[in-house]
Amino acid sequence: MEEVVILPMRCPTLIGRAEPLATLRLFVEQAKQGEGHVALIGGEAGIGKSRLVAEVKTYAMEQGLLQLQGNCFPTDLTYPYAPVLDLLRSLVASNPKLAVSVKALARDIFPLLPELVPNQAPARSDLEPEQEKRRLFALLASFFLQLSTQSPLLLVIEDMHWCDDTSLDFLHYLARRSTSQALLFLATYRSDEVQQPLRSWLTLLKRERRARQIQLVPLVRNEIDGMLAAIFEQKHTSIEMRRFLHGELLDLLCTLTEGNPFFVEETIGSLVDADDIFCVQGYWNHRAGGEISIPLSVQDSVQRRTELLSEEARRILTLAAVAGRRFDFALLQQLTQHNEQQLLLLMKELVAAQLVVEESADRFAFRHALTRQAIYRQLLLRERSMLHKLIAETIEHPGIRAARLEELAYHFYQAEVWHKVVDYARLAGEKALQLYAHRAAIDYFTWALEASEHLQRAPSPSLYRARGQAYETLGKFEQALRDYTGALNVARVLQERTAEWQSMLDLGFLWAGRDYTQAETWFRQALVLAQALDDPVLHAHSLNRIGNWHANGEQPHEALRYHREALTIFEHLHDPQGIAQTLDLLGMVSYLGGDLLQGTVYYQQAVTRFRELKDQQGLTSSLATLSLRGPTYQTDALSAAASLTEACQDAEDALSIAREIGQRSAEAYALFQLGLCLGSQGEYGRALAAVRKSLDIAEETEHRQWQTAAHTVLGGIYSGLLAYPKARTHFEQALGLARGIGSLFWTRIAAGYLASTAIHLQDSVLADETLNAVLDPDTPAETMAQRMLWCAAAELALAQKQPGQGLEIIERLNASGARETEGRSSLRVLKLRGEALTLLQRAGEAEAAFVAAREIATAQGARPMQWRICIALGNLYQVHERSAEAEQMFATARALIAELATTVIDERDDFLQAAMALLPHTRPLSPRRVARETAGGLTAREREVAVQIAQGRFNREIADALVLSERTIETHVSNIMFKLGFTSRRQIAAWAVEKGLTEKH
Repeated sequence: MEEVVILPMRCPTLIGRAEPLATLRLFVEQAKQGEGHVALIGGEAGIGKSRLVAEVKTYAMEQGLLQLQGNCFPTDLTYPYAPVLDLLRSLVASNPKLAVSVKALARDIFPLLPELVPNQAPARSDLEPEQEKRRLFALLASFFLQLSTQSPLLLVIEDMHWCDDTSLDFLHYLARRSTSQALLFLATYRSDEVQQPLRSWLTLLKRERRARQIQLVPLVRNEIDGMLAAIFEQKHTSIEMRRFLHGELLDLLCTLTEGNPFFVEETIGSLVDADDIFCVQGYWNHRAGGEISIPLSVQDSVQRRTELLSEEARRILTLAAVAGRRFDFALLQQLTQHNEQQLLLLMKELVAAQLVVEESADRFAFRHALTRQAIYRQLLLRERSMLHKLIAETIEHPGIRAARLEELAYHFYQAEVWHKVVDYARLAGEKALQLYAHRAAIDYFTWALEASEHLQRAPSPSLYRARGQAYETLGKFEQALRDYTGALNVARVLQERTAEWQSMLDLGFLWAGRDYTQAETWFRQALVLAQALDDPVLHAHSLNRIGNWHANGEQPHEALRYHREALTIFEHLHDPQGIAQTLDLLGMVSYLGGDLLQGTVYYQQAVTRFRELKDQQGLTSSLATLSLRGPTYQTDALSAAASLTEACQDAEDALSIAREIGQRSAEAYALFQLGLCLGSQGEYGRALAAVRKSLDIAEETEHRQWQTAAHTVLGGIYSGLLAYPKARTHFEQALGLARGIGSLFWTRIAAGYLASTAIHLQDSVLADETLNAVLDPDTPAETMAQRMLWCAAAELALAQKQPGQGLEIIERLNASGARETEGRSSLRVLKLRGEALTLLQRAGEAEAAFVAAREIATAQGARPMQWRICIALGNLYQVHERSAEAEQMFATARALIAELATTVIDERDDFLQAAMALLPHTRPLSPRRVARETAGGLTAREREVAVQIAQGRFNREIADALVLSERTIETHVSNIMFKLGFTSRRQIAAWAVEKGLTEKH
C-alpha cells in the first residue's frame, strides 16, 4: 500500500481584503483621536466578514481600544435588545473592572438583565411604552458613550440580519450620537438575507450619511490562487505541488466555491479528509474518477433548507440539480408538464429558500455550485443515470443540437449512452478547442475515447491528437506525450499515413521544449515520410520544422534554406496559413541569425497574415518575438529596428492574447519577452514580476526552454540592478538547462551573459573558462548569440588592460554586421568601442562613439545603458579638464539612477549605493537636490503643481490653493511639460501618480 502524505494546512491571511481592512484600520486610528465612525460590512455567508472583523479587533487591541461585541442569532428576531444584552453579558464575563458599571446599568434598565440584580423587585412604571423605550435608549447610549470617554471604544455587532426591530432602533439612536465620540461601531450582515426591517435601517443610515458601507465580494481567480498558496504554504512546496495548485485544484475551487473564502477552506478540508488530495512519489493529484467531497457544513445547510420545501418543489430541485448549475425554465416545464403558473410558484419557493436565483426570465441557477453538488449527491446512481437520459433525450432536437453539444455530451455520458457520447463528445471537444477552453476539451475527448472503448471500437488517431494538443497547451508534457504516442500507434495500425506523419510532427514539437536531440529525431522521420508520400503540404511543413531546428542549433544559413524552400511551396499552393507560419519562422531565423531589420519585415508580414486568418496562437507567438526588435540587453549587440516602447507594446499585446486563449507556454513566452523589454528600459519592478511569473509557469509546465530563457532574463535584470551575485546564479542555472536540452543557441546566450557577469565580479578565470567552452577564434560574429559572446570577449580584453585586442574584436563585430544598413549601429558595440578607444587614449574617436551610443540609447529608451554611457563620457571629459561638460554628464547619470531606483523596492538601496559609487566622489546631495533629481529635475513648487494637476484641478484652482497668480501657474505648467517632454496635462497627472507624488499629499 502506497504511503499517503497529508500536507498541513494553515489559516490563510485576508487575501483580497486589503482595501476594506485599510479603511477600517484608519477608522480605528480616528476613533483613537476622538472621531467616531459607523461601518457596515455586508456580504454573503462565508465571504469573510467575521475574519475581517477579527483582524480589525486585533489592530484595535494594539491601538489600545476597549472592545465590546454582541452577536445576533436566528432566534433573536423577536427578542428585544438581544445583541445589546449579549454584548453586556459578555462584558461582565470578560472584564471584571467594568462588571460593576454593567450591574449598575442593569438596575436602571431592569428587567432586561435580571440575572445581574437577582433581588430587585419589578418596579411599576408610569411611562407610556414609547417613553419607556426612549428612557432605555438614553440609558444604554449614555453607558456606551461614557465608556468611550474613558477609553476609545470598538463596538461590534455581528449577524445583524437576525437582529430584532427594537435593537435596530436603538443602534440607529446610538449611531446618531457616536460620530463625535471616540467610538467605532462595526456591524456585519448577510446581504443575501436582508429582511425589510434591516433593509429600512440600512437605507435610513445611508440617507443620513451616517455609515460607511463595505460590501465584500467573492475572490477572483488569482486571489483564490493566493489563498491556496497560504493554506498549503506553497513557498515551501515542490514544483509538482505548484503545478497541481495552479491546475486542476484551482479550476475546481473556482468553479465550486465561486470565490467564497469559507467554501474554499471547507472544500479543501473536505478533500483532504476524504483523501481526495494525496501525494504519491512526490506528485500531487486529485483522485482520478472520484467524486468531489462536499463539506459537511454545506450538506447540513442544504438539508436544512430542503426540509422546509414542499414535496413538488424538492422534485423540481432534484431535476434542476441533474440539469446542471444553470437550467432553463422551459426545460423544467417539458420535464414536469407543469403549466407556467404552477412552475412559477414552485420556483418562487426555491428562490425564497435561497437555494436558487433568477438570472433572467428564462434561466435560473443554483445560488452556489456546491449547493447543486450537495443535492445531486443525494441521488442514487441509477436515479442519476435515468434522469440524465431523460434530460438528454428531451433537449436532443435536430434544430438545436449544434447549440447544445456540451449538454448533450454531458448528459449522455452520465447516462452511459455510449453510441451518442462518441459523436457529441467529439464535437463538443472540437468546439471547446476553438474557444480555447482546453480543460473542457480534455474532458470531452476523454469521454469520446472512453465511449469508443465501451463500444469496442478502434478510436480515431484524431481524438488522441486533439486531447494531446489540449494537454500540451496546458503544459502537461507526460499526458501529451502519451496521447501523441497513442495517435501514432493507432495511425500505424490503421495505416493512416498522414495521421502518422502528423503524430511525428506533434512529438517533435513537444520534445522541442525540453530535448532538441529527441525533437530532431521526430522531425527527420516526419520529413522522410512526407517525401515518401509525395505530398507538398506535408513536405513544406516538415521543411519548416527542420529549418527551425537548425536555427536553434546556431545554423542560420541552413535554416534559411529550408524555410525559403517551404515558403516557395506554400506560395505555389496559395496556402495562407502555411505562408504565415513560414514568415514567422523566417523572422525567427533572421533575428537569431543577427538581422533584426530583415526579421522585423518578416514578422510584420506574419502578424498581418495571422490577424487576417484570426489565428490567435500564431499571432501571440509572432508578436512576442517581434518585441526583440528593440535594443534589449539580448539584442543590443545588433542594429535595433524599433524603440523599446514599441517593443514593449508588442509583448503586452502578445501576453493579452496568450491569456485570452489560455495557452500556458505562450503566456510564459510573452511574459519573459515583456520582462526583457521592461528590464532594458529600466522598469525593474515590473520586469521582475513578469519574469518571475514566466518562470513559475515554465516550471509548472516543465518547459525547460522557457525556464532557460526566464533565468537569462532574470539574470539580465539583476545585472541592470548591479546585483551581480544574483545575476550569476540565474545565468548558471540557465547555462545548465541549456546544455540539458541541447540548444546551442541558449547555451551561447547564457554563456555570454555569465562571462560578462563574471567580469563585473572580477572573476576573469570564470569568464575565460566560460567563453573558451563555447567560443573559438574561428567562430563567426554573425548570429545574436555569437555577437553576445564576442562582446563578452571584448569586455574581458578591456578588463585585462588589453585595449588593442578588445578594439580588434570590436572592429570584427563592426565588419561582420554587414546588414547594418542606413547608418544604423549597434548600441553595445558603440559603447565598447568608446571604452576601448578611451583606454588607447584616442579621446576624439572615443567621444564620437559614446555620443553616438548615447543618442541611440536616449532615442530608443534604453535608460540603463544611457546612464552608464553618461558616466563614461563624464569620466572622459574630466580627464581632459572639460569640467562643465563632465558635471553635466554626471548630473544626468545621477538623475537617471535615481529615477530607475524608484521602479524597485527590495533592491532600491543596494542599487543606489552601487550605482552612485561609480560616479566621482562629490559632496552628498541635499534632500532637496535628491528629490529634484528623482522627480525629473522639477523644483519643489513644480512638483506641487503636478500634484494639483493630478487631483484634477485647473490653473485657477491651483493658483488659489497655492496662493499664486494664474500666470505663474501657467509658467510652472509650461516648465513641467518642457522638462518632462510632455504635451498634455493628462501626461503630467499620470506621471505624478506613477512617481508617487500624490501619496505624499
